[in-house]
Amino acid sequence: MRVALFVPCYIDQFYPQVAVASLELLEKLGCEVIVPTDQTCCGQPMANSGFASSTEGCDTNFTNNFAGFDYIVGPSGSCVLHLKEHHPSEKIRNSVYEICEFLTDVLRITSLSAKFPHRVGLHQSCHGQRGLRLSSMTERNEKSFSKLEDLLGLVEGVEILKPERADECCGFGGTFCVTEEAVSVKMGQDRIKEHDANAVEYIVGADTSCLMHMEGILRRQGSSIQVKHIVEILNHE
Repeated sequence: MRVALFVPCYIDQFYPQVAVASLELLEKLGCEVIVPTDQTCCGQPMANSGFASSTEGCDTNFTNNFAGFDYIVGPSGSCVLHLKEHHPSEKIRNSVYEICEFLTDVLRITSLSAKFPHRVGLHQSCHGQRGLRLSSMTERNEKSFSKLEDLLGLVEGVEILKPERADECCGFGGTFCVTEEAVSVKMGQDRIKEHDANAVEYIVGADTSCLMHMEGILRRQGSSIQVKHIVEILNHE
């Protein structure tokens, strides 16, 4: 299977290890992975701030880099959801997948060679949960499910712990964390408090943006808890 790897700009700049882990994991699972070298921002920051008309350059560049692929996979639910909902190319909208969605729904993996003997707190990001349906939502009173939890369950030694309010927002919210800084920080502190109560070693999620937000709070608190994107664990041996 030939797959194009979409690397969101904040991962490229701040968490390149997530992109590397995504590449390695997909290759281990038998995919031929192409990383288009001229890719840049998907346009989500402008669209979220009310400047959707300013994303034309991003849209065109994304099309130029990815239009030739049947599968476009990225390790960021919020960026992928933006492309699914707002990119002008129907082919792009139908071809782009968040990496956990791709692993469960397209590759349908049932085993991994990964090992990670640690206590991890699972964070369900809002875009992945409510936009991409990576997990159930408590407000819908539906049968509980989580594609992230299913994938982590394939990792030897991992102990999964969930906060009491399992699907509450961490407060990042893209530009919300800039325009409503105090509210954003308090929401992040509340999330971390519940994970801390579970004595986790790592907070794990599928959106590095949310993890970045919580990591900043953890560092300021002097906490020993670390954050990891889920692909870093799924690829860990």
